[in-house]
Amino acid sequence: MSRVTLLSLQVLVAVVTLVLWQLFSTVPVFGKVLLPPFFFSNPVDVFSQIVKWFSTGVIWKHLAITLWESILAFVIGSAGGILVGFWFARQPRVAAVFDPYVKMVNALPRVVLAPIFALWFGLGVWSKVALGVTLVFFIVFFNVYQGVKEVPTTVLDNGRMLGMNERQLMRHVYWPSALSWMFSSLHTSVGFAVVGAVVGEYLGSAAGLGYLIQQAEGVFDVAGVFAGMFVLSAFVILIDMGVTMVENRLLVWRPTAVTRD
Repeated sequence: MSRVTLLSLQVLVAVVTLVLWQLFSTVPVFGKVLLPPFFFSNPVDVFSQIVKWFSTGVIWKHLAITLWESILAFVIGSAGGILVGFWFARQPRVAAVFDPYVKMVNALPRVVLAPIFALWFGLGVWSKVALGVTLVFFIVFFNVYQGVKEVPTTVLDNGRMLGMNERQLMRHVYWPSALSWMFSSLHTSVGFAVVGAVVGEYLGSAAGLGYLIQQAEGVFDVAGVFAGMFVLSAFVILIDMGVTMVENRLLVWRPTAVTRD
């Protein structure tokens, strides 16, 4: 499938969904509106709310705060996950000792941690960043750990036969092996970094996209809630595109899959 065809189909899915939403929320079917506007709003009202936010400049401050929190959570969580993942994979004894504690911390509900972080770090940026880090860290950690562990023994033996030391093995064998796993996790982590920031804002803040959504929900402004979610979705897609650009640059050696129409 060509890139143009794929993009066209993706746009078609979005257009059909919005058209059906508009029809079912405004046109009665057998005398009844299937999607009551009070509960589901409609695309026209949602789009009008988004245009109003951007035209008046109200959203820019909230968008900037959520962006900053998400970037910090993504960078700190990813860096920590990569470093600890490599360390654990290269030190099996350390990994065995900390294994139950890693699983225990990963199993903690993040919503429960949010109020604790608010107590520790206040209602500012860092409580949201901390919540995002707890989401991003484990996704990247487990993928990097598995990526390093998946290096074939034959490749390692061949490298050692060629006289590679541990530093060279790390650069030319372990790192390339972990990159594909790492970027796979980073694409997922982008969304979770934003989720962590928004959930933290929703539970307690004075600014951010989560705050906007919470305020709209408090006055039963369904269009405002959906508008916030759409802006959030577009926001995540843009960040993910940035990650894809970095991935394509670093994984230039990776063979391109052959596509057929």
